[in-house]
Amino acid sequence: MKIEEVFAYLCVSDADAAIDFYRRAFGVAEKFRLVEPGGRIGHAELAFGAATIMLSDEFPECGIRSPTAIGATPVTIHLHVDDADAMIASALAAGATLQRAAEDHFYGERSGTVTDPFGHRWLIGHAIEAVEPDEMQRRYAAAAKDDAG
Repeated sequence: MKIEEVFAYLCVSDADAAIDFYRRAFGVAEKFRLVEPGGRIGHAELAFGAATIMLSDEFPECGIRSPTAIGATPVTIHLHVDDADAMIASALAAGATLQRAAEDHFYGERSGTVTDPFGHRWLIGHAIEAVEPDEMQRRYAAAAKDDAG
């Protein structure tokens, strides 16, 4: 038995508006969507580079609720891009809210965090340095010690 693929599947309060936002913010392409006669999007797929993210409108009758409906999200989606600052600027221009400005981090990445208008949190970063796991752990421990200090 093996895993072939894994997909993030987002629930949003307005799938049509979310698809438009993700196009404008991240430059993604819509692969397709399935729409109920009443207009509710039951399933859509977006191409984030080589990855696919699926999404739907809320289906509260099935327990499928969006972050805005429950007031939080425990999940962060990490977009690894070629220019984090530019992608964050694009997301903000499209209507995202800045949670943490881009900065260089000990683990070899420049990244920042935004929340989209639908309550999903996006960590957007690009590589600035190749850091081996042992060195990353050393830096992490040192940073934690400094924070506790």
